[in-house]
Amino acid sequence: MASGVQADEDCVKAFNDLKLQRQYKYIVYALSPDNKSIVVSEKVQQDSSKPNREFYDEFVAKLPTDEPRYGIFDFEFEKEDGSGKRNRIVFVNWAPDTSGIKKKMVYSSSKDALRRGLVGVQVDVQATDPDEASYENVLEKCDRLR
Repeated sequence: MASGVQADEDCVKAFNDLKLQRQYKYIVYALSPDNKSIVVSEKVQQDSSKPNREFYDEFVAKLPTDEPRYGIFDFEFEKEDGSGKRNRIVFVNWAPDTSGIKKKMVYSSSKDALRRGLVGVQVDVQATDPDEASYENVLEKCDRLR
């Protein structure tokens, strides 16, 4: 079901800056106030002095408790089998149970407008509460990929 919502040009540009130049650690996307487009709500610069876990906790804390959002996170981790560090680009579809049904429906039906432009996402996470968006949950999903 398409909602007619379009992703703003800056959405894909920011994603490509994260993916290709590693300029950002994460990006949060939201619907514009008029619900006609998806826009970049926040972009956070990479900082090699800050641990990945700290960045991830900050990212999840920026997801509102009562409104849906989309997010991209450059997830860095050490493989459990000891084969070294890996990076996965994670797409988070945040739709908390406490947000209104209409908002959740608009976000759900608009997701593909954004996702189509984000070529290179390796892990998709659907989260309705903080546990589903937890670092451990995402780490497990990322570690399963070869």
